[in-house]
Amino acid sequence: MRGYFAIGFEGVSKTGNVGNLIRTANGFGAAFVFSVRHNLPDGELSPVLADTSKSDKSIPYYEYDSLEEMHLPKKCKIIGIELCDEAVDLPTFRHPQNAAYILGSERLSLSQGMMDACDHIIKIPTKFCLNVATAGAIVMYDRQLSFGKFGERAITPRSEPIARPKHVRGGPIFRTKRFEQLKEQANLKEQKGK
Repeated sequence: MRGYFAIGFEGVSKTGNVGNLIRTANGFGAAFVFSVRHNLPDGELSPVLADTSKSDKSIPYYEYDSLEEMHLPKKCKIIGIELCDEAVDLPTFRHPQNAAYILGSERLSLSQGMMDACDHIIKIPTKFCLNVATAGAIVMYDRQLSFGKFGERAITPRSEPIARPKHVRGGPIFRTKRFEQLKEQANLKEQKGK
């Protein structure tokens, strides 16, 4: 699958949530995990140590002290995950190829500065806010489903799922050959329209 994604927190205060998110992000194939303005208590274990699978050996974890310090790759879209009126429902959202998802802290929403920095705001259609690590897992799962890596669901619980068609590779297309193909397709469309 082309593209990449990252996931992070703004203002997180519980190491368990960060550790849980790092482990889940590693499982879903995230490029990296990050936090902005974390509020972890002094003297508490590093968030990386709260991940019992030691995913920090497989996936980078970045800490930024401020929104201004946060550096993401070029052409990476920032997607805020927030339960608010202007947010798009997750099941209808088209995930960008390159994205960094960001969640608010356990008690607060995303800051206004972070909301303004986001290219899109999405929400999980639930009755109330979820635990931040749980919300992150749901978004990563939805991203994986939306990129079509799997076949269709079975029609009934006892029937077999509908397999995803195998990818068929074509030969190389040279510019002149491609131009001829496009011209031929346009002619066919024109003939069908008559």
